Amino acid sequence: MQDMDRLSDIRRELRQAADPAKARLLAGFFKIGPGEYGADDRFLGVMVPESRRIAKRHGGAPLAVLDRLLGSAIHEERLVALLILVDRYAEGDAKTKTDAYRFYVSRFSRINNWDLVDLSAPRIVGQHLLNRSRTPLHRWTRSRHLWTRRIAVIATLAFIAHRDFADTLAIADRLLADRHDLIHKAVGWMLREVGKRSVAELESFLKPRYRRMPRTMLRYAIERLPERRRIAYLKGKI
Repeated sequence: MQDMDRLSDIRRELRQAADPAKARLLAGFFKIGPGEYGADDRFLGVMVPESRRIAKRHGGAPLAVLDRLLGSAIHEERLVALLILVDRYAEGDAKTKTDAYRFYVSRFSRINNWDLVDLSAPRIVGQHLLNRSRTPLHRWTRSRHLWTRRIAVIATLAFIAHRDFADTLAIADRLLADRHDLIHKAVGWMLREVGKRSVAELESFLKPRYRRMPRTMLRYAIERLPERRRIAYLKGKI
C-alpha cells in the first residue's frame, strides 16, 4: 500500500467512527479553550478502543505516515500514530525499537495532551531506557514544555513495574516546585505507584517533603494509604 493511500485510509476510518456528541464531550474534558492546556486541539469523537482497532489494522504504516498523523490538529489522528508506534516498539527488533524511540523523542511537540503522553511514554521511553542511562529524563524535567516534563515522570512507570524507584523519586523531588496541575497529578500518580509496591519507600520520600508538596500531588500520592494515615498527612501531623 502506498504511503498516502495508508494515510487516507486511516483518516477515513477515523471519520467514519466519529461521533459529534462525543467530540463535544472530549473537547470539554481535555480543556481546549483559549489559554487552556489543550488549546487548538480538535476532536472527532472517536473513543480509545476504536482508535486501538484502527491502529491494529494499520500497524504496518511507515514512519512517514505516522509523522503526517502526528502533525495533525486532530487529536485522534495523533493518538492512532502513537498507538501504532507503541505496538511497533513492543513487537520490533532492536533496530525497530531504537528507530521508534528516536522518532518519538524528536516529536515531543506533537505529543501534547495528557492521554497521548500517558498511553505512550512508559511503553516507548520507559521501556527503552530500562537498561540504559536515564539522563535524558532528568534533563527533560527542566524543559519549559509541559508535556516534555510530563513524559519525563510518566516514563518512569516502566521502572516502577520492576521495583526500580530511584529515578521516579529523584524526578519527583525535582518537580515538587512545578507550577502546573498536570505535573502535580503525574508526580502524585507515580508516587502512588511506588507506594503500591513499597509503602516504606513512599513514606521515606514523603515525610521530609509533604508539607511543601502541592496539595493535589500529595492527595494523589497518599490515596492508597490507610485512612488514618492519609488524614494525618493532610493535617500535617506526621
